[in-house]
Amino acid sequence: MVGILNISEGSSIALHAALHLARAEGEPITTLEAAESLKVSAAHLSKVLQRLGKAGIVRSVRGPRGGYLLGKPLQEIRLLDILEAIEGPMRLGRCLMSEPRCGQNGCMLGDLLDTINRQVLQQFEKPLSACRSR
Repeated sequence: MVGILNISEGSSIALHAALHLARAEGEPITTLEAAESLKVSAAHLSKVLQRLGKAGIVRSVRGPRGGYLLGKPLQEIRLLDILEAIEGPMRLGRCLMSEPRCGQNGCMLGDLLDTINRQVLQQFEKPLSACRSR
């Protein structure tokens, strides 16, 4: 088990690719360059970049010096925007199951899931600019 809190590989690639583009400071990065740098599949990265493009988070530049750039200023891209471009809208669940099963007495974990979900959401509300220097 890697950990209790995990995100999909696609979302992880999207977050890292956006940060990689942010660090490029306006220079287009090709899919192949980014894939090599991030050590991920170029095919998977290409699909992720397409989804980020549809969400306006990145944009493609054609031509011999083409590649991908961020589609918005760093301060306007939240980590949550990137995550939702890949996963769809986030729901704050209060149960590990799709339907609560614990009964009338409430969740066996108390308010732990609600607290964790709110803390994670708070981190993902940060703009990409807050992550750039790390």
